[in-house]
Amino acid sequence: MKNPEVYQLFVYGSLRSGFRSPAYEYISRYFDLVGAGKVKGQLFDLGTYPAAKPSDQNKFIIGELYRIRNEKEFTWAMGQLDDYEGVHVGFDETQLYRREVTEVYIGDKITNAWIYWYQGDVSDKPIIESGDVLQYMDQKK
Repeated sequence: MKNPEVYQLFVYGSLRSGFRSPAYEYISRYFDLVGAGKVKGQLFDLGTYPAAKPSDQNKFIIGELYRIRNEKEFTWAMGQLDDYEGVHVGFDETQLYRREVTEVYIGDKITNAWIYWYQGDVSDKPIIESGDVLQYMDQKK
């Protein structure tokens, strides 16, 4: 998971500012918002949280791009988020997410950022067609 030249993070679920979750408070402490962006992939409704899967299709996941404030803190900060996302698990646990570098479309530019992709089965889960979990949650209310 080492890719030291990438100090950005793309978030689409509970780490987005619209959730105001404890995890977002962590993001706001160590990262600065670059802006709204999108990545190629599909979003699925797992009930309590969304799951992103990469896709070659022309479908996009809407989210936010962040950049670490202090590059020296990046490894530590991402380690905390890896724990939150369940990237590192015990021998009797299942890894739900993996962290990878992906292309983020922001305005008319493309940049690289880390993203958490879901590892589990989504075959029976509803697709969030808009790719925007905040919009999807508002429509479900």
